[in-house]
Amino acid sequence: MEHSFLMRLLEIDPTKAGLLALIGAISAMMANRGIAVFHDGLRPLMPEYLEGRMSRKALGATSFALSFGLIIGFGLPFSLTAPIILVHSLLLGTDVIGVWCADSRKGLVLSGVIGALYAIALLTGLRSVVELFSHMPVNFMSNLGKVGDPIVACFALFPAIVVGYQYGYRKGIWVLVATLVGYLATQAIGNLSFGGLLATPVKLDPNGSALLLSMVAMFYFAMKERPPEPTNGQQAGANAMLVGLFSSRIERIQKNKWLLVLSGGLTAVAATMSFSLLAEGPVSLQLMAHGEQTSAMLVALARAISFVPLVGMTAIATGVYSPDGMKFVFVAGLATNNPWIAFIAGCIIMLMEIQLLTKIAIGLDKYPGIKACGDHIRTAITRMLEVSLLVGGMIASNAILPGMGFMVVAGLYLLNRTSKRPLVEMAIGPIATIAVGILANIIQIVGIG
Repeated sequence: MEHSFLMRLLEIDPTKAGLLALIGAISAMMANRGIAVFHDGLRPLMPEYLEGRMSRKALGATSFALSFGLIIGFGLPFSLTAPIILVHSLLLGTDVIGVWCADSRKGLVLSGVIGALYAIALLTGLRSVVELFSHMPVNFMSNLGKVGDPIVACFALFPAIVVGYQYGYRKGIWVLVATLVGYLATQAIGNLSFGGLLATPVKLDPNGSALLLSMVAMFYFAMKERPPEPTNGQQAGANAMLVGLFSSRIERIQKNKWLLVLSGGLTAVAATMSFSLLAEGPVSLQLMAHGEQTSAMLVALARAISFVPLVGMTAIATGVYSPDGMKFVFVAGLATNNPWIAFIAGCIIMLMEIQLLTKIAIGLDKYPGIKACGDHIRTAITRMLEVSLLVGGMIASNAILPGMGFMVVAGLYLLNRTSKRPLVEMAIGPIATIAVGILANIIQIVGIG
């Protein structure tokens, strides 16, 4: 077993392994020092430890409780379907590693070493699992990729869902119609050669065009919404007051900006299509796996916008940032296949996020629709993923084990709802498909199929 793991390690591209190890080391060290953590629920707890109201042991136990289930039940199953590492698998792990190591110079170094080893083990382990599955009597890895097929077709719908949540069913329907019209129009146009001026015609992606159109409509509605006129002489908005209250914590983030900038640049490189090491979310992961670079970039952009209020406000209130910031570094990576340009762009974006943190927060007071839109984007993408991955899991499972595959996925999905500690619903599709693949191999070996 150890020999097999070492052989997999030798087969890995050293540049990719080194890049992931660097990200793992820096992220774990930042978590150790309370500079940045990935889990949004852990961020508000960091000041409790830093200001002496919580013990390191309690913080470590809480970090493990928050992150372990998500790594096993969410990050790893999605990572196996591509295989591209879902960033949650890496950075939730480095949160735990950094917090569990002692708050000392030795603990800082140890967290960096363990974080790097964890990143390499994650990369090697995924390759080993994929290799193991491919040598089984029933190789279900090709069918496992079908789990994400409905996502590719449905991802353009989420802006219509956002508008429906925020502004009502009728406006949501209009955005849905505009999305479908955009898809059909792009499909009808096909390729653009600009009258033969281009030797190689530009191929238009219907899904990407539909998403772009629906996002424009979504932000049109959001930008129209303005805050109510101030009353009783009150001039400052809620975010402006928050900034004034926690100015020292904003300064703490800016004091550690260069380590965060380096993390942002390296993450952007890992997110490029040429490296295809990290994806910011399940939708962009599946689109990257299908070679849909532009569509993956647009989804990453929408997700990043949705995280501006969440990451920005928790950072201001806690003085703790995220190792990948507001997720715009993933957009930088997907916008280019050149790792050097991606690194520079990622560094600049992270620096701008940190330097403009105060102005971003105050700006959100002027556009409450954008702030509310962020919450609805995350909800809409989650709902879309739950449906798409359940359907995808059924399609893939039925391809692996006809008839019974449907039964297993539906059964696990519904029984999960009765569990005292249910898994994240969007992870049921991939997990159930892996279970069906293993079941198909057991049936094949026993000879009862």
